[in-house]
Amino acid sequence: MSGPRRFKDVLSQGGFAVTVEYNPPKGTNVSALVDSAKGLVGRVHGVNVTDNTAAVMRASSLSICRLLYEMGHDPVMQMTCRDRNRLGMQSDLLGAHILGIRNILCLTGDYPTVGDHKDAKPVYDLDSVQIMQMVQGLNRGHDLAGNKLDGATDYLIGAAVTPEADPLGPMLAKFETKVKAGTQFFQTQAIYHPEQFGSFMQAVRKFKVKVLAGILLLRSAKMAEFMNANIPGVSVPEEMIKELREAGDKRALDVGVEIAVRTIKTLRPHCDGVHIMAIKAIDRLPEILTKAELG
Repeated sequence: MSGPRRFKDVLSQGGFAVTVEYNPPKGTNVSALVDSAKGLVGRVHGVNVTDNTAAVMRASSLSICRLLYEMGHDPVMQMTCRDRNRLGMQSDLLGAHILGIRNILCLTGDYPTVGDHKDAKPVYDLDSVQIMQMVQGLNRGHDLAGNKLDGATDYLIGAAVTPEADPLGPMLAKFETKVKAGTQFFQTQAIYHPEQFGSFMQAVRKFKVKVLAGILLLRSAKMAEFMNANIPGVSVPEEMIKELREAGDKRALDVGVEIAVRTIKTLRPHCDGVHIMAIKAIDRLPEILTKAELG
């Protein structure tokens, strides 16, 4: 089955890639997601679909990826190693490939105690680097136990990185390990310090991989403060929080959009693309793309 390979093509041709992110619904109602995604066909190169992000149970990434594929998008299926063992993961990877999905983002996944099923048993049979090695194997036509496949996969392999981690040394070491494990593209954690990101990019440019800067839409000062307190490797500058606070409840999201657009324009010369996350505000994605002159 050959569908759009826009994401891989734009990366291999040295274009500026634009991806966005959706959370599947907690339930079976996909209408809001479908409405939003329809409006973005042809405007973005790839669409990520999260895999029980923050350990909150949602519909499967695979099902939403297939819906997006049918719509004309090039989906990026996220896969965490928290919920499945190597049998389940390989089975899902083969299944996704049969359904036309060609991009995979390999993640560790938050511990279940963070989410809404705190009694869930974490699996972590493999870590994110081992998933990448496993996908490489499937691409080469064999499973993790070395058995030959009747039909190999053809996945573009992605990973996550936190460029604003402090200290940066361990993160750079991890980056190199992921490159060696077969990673072809990275999507970063939210970036709020362009200068720091610039030095990170200088350090990783020696690797033949593509890096998409993470842009997380801030909806309020409260959200920014929560992220600073709870998300490792993310620090929203005080002046941005002040800007959001001064905007008041009604205009905070508008200011968040302005901050996102500004950040995209500043980061653009340093990276190979942007990955835009507009959690709970997906209706603002078209506006961000237009204002940031991304398509």
